[in-house]
Amino acid sequence: MTQIAFTAPHFKATEAGMKILRRGGSAVDAMIAAAAAIAVHYPHMNSLGGDGFWLIQRKDAQPVAIDAAGCAAMALEPETAPPSRGAGAALTMAGTVAGWQAARETISEFAEPLPLEILFAEARRGCEEGIEVTASLRAALRKLADEGCTDIRKLYYPDGRMPQADEGLRNPRLGRLFQRLAAEGLDSFYRGSLAEEMALALEVAGSPLRLEDFRRYRAQWQSPLNIQTSQAQLFNLGAPTQGIASLLILAIYDQLYQSHWDEVQRVHHLIEATKQAFLVRDREVADPRCLSERWSELLQPDHIRELAGNIRADQALPWGKEAEPGDTVWMGALDKDGTLVSFIQSIYWEFGSGLALPSLGLVWNNRGLGFSRDPASRNCVAPGKKPFHTLNPAMAQFADGARVAYGTMGGEGQPQTQAALFARRFYDGRPLAEAIADGRWLLGRTWGESSTDLKLEEGLYRRIGPELEALGHEISAVPEHSEMMGHAGAIHIDTAGHIECATDPRSDGLALCETWQEP
Repeated sequence: MTQIAFTAPHFKATEAGMKILRRGGSAVDAMIAAAAAIAVHYPHMNSLGGDGFWLIQRKDAQPVAIDAAGCAAMALEPETAPPSRGAGAALTMAGTVAGWQAARETISEFAEPLPLEILFAEARRGCEEGIEVTASLRAALRKLADEGCTDIRKLYYPDGRMPQADEGLRNPRLGRLFQRLAAEGLDSFYRGSLAEEMALALEVAGSPLRLEDFRRYRAQWQSPLNIQTSQAQLFNLGAPTQGIASLLILAIYDQLYQSHWDEVQRVHHLIEATKQAFLVRDREVADPRCLSERWSELLQPDHIRELAGNIRADQALPWGKEAEPGDTVWMGALDKDGTLVSFIQSIYWEFGSGLALPSLGLVWNNRGLGFSRDPASRNCVAPGKKPFHTLNPAMAQFADGARVAYGTMGGEGQPQTQAALFARRFYDGRPLAEAIADGRWLLGRTWGESSTDLKLEEGLYRRIGPELEALGHEISAVPEHSEMMGHAGAIHIDTAGHIECATDPRSDGLALCETWQEP
């Protein structure tokens, strides 16, 4: 019995992906269909003007990774600190469409890619018929209005007014962009008429990006980072993402884990492992060409033991460092051939730079804010470099052949939520949906937040907050199922072929798993 599955933080993306899987399409094509659809239905979280990262694993094979992060404009003046919004913030190339193309090339040897016209059908329908105006979208629009991003009004304010919850919000120009991509091919985004049109619009607006930046850009294949723990072999993206932090948290936790721990000690050790991992991340992660000689040693057993030795069971490490925000979507797919995909896509802040290209219906990212302004930093801003990315999709392979793809949105929260999800499911043995839905914590800043303390959702705070405070954690309680905790999801396939597929109640998501039938 062959099963297929898809999970996404918006139900329209899941529906788009499942339509492709049901007709026998690959998990890669299903993901592209969903990625296009979610860029329409979650316009404040996503755009073709953003970035993406992939983990793709064929059945009985090792995962491959795709880095579709954009590089800084070659015309960028590195000594100039860019603003957080506007044309000056649109300083890095958009990589996500190149990532779609690279993923199709990766899988084409094993599965016949479906025509782009079919993959973009649901996205175009949303553009033409209109999308639901959610509370999250309206809040993001209000925020951009307060920040003076007038370009957004041209795209998302019908008749010059804030869209209402009971009306469909249309973007027919974006629909025509999808139509052109289907007709001209994905490479047109970088080396065709679309590239010429976007480059001109960006230059006129005041962005440092030029046509040469489009033409020189390619997504890059890489071997994913991996580490073996007592539970599984864990996979994640390498630099410039914080994937190494996600691996370090679970590796440190695995080094210290005691099965008799109560919930206080489990959460305390995950939080303390996060602090150690973030200190390494902040020191080491940068453009892959700028990494230190120590990079290859960071996941070695001696280093893991050293970091674990810094953690005390009875005392929290003081923490007050600045954190990274971020908006993103994570999605997972499993096709009839057993190919598993873990995928993430983002424009960084809500509506990215706030710079819109109204004639094409899309918004550009502001991922350049991930650069450091410190000339001594490995992550210092410079032309042609990639900035630090919070994005990092995850996978794990178990000794018995079971597999899981998992991830979340949420800036600094991504590695923490990955660790919570994985620990609850595979150390504690809880059902996947429960592991995702249960109360979460966040050290630092995430989507829509600027404070950097330790936040616990109310239910979790009532259970263990006072005990964690007694260990020295500075805690604030936040509402249950708060969106700031991210939108997590996962697909787990065991050796018997049984599938768990779950999404986050904090999102507008949908997780579907069903038996595949020949069309």
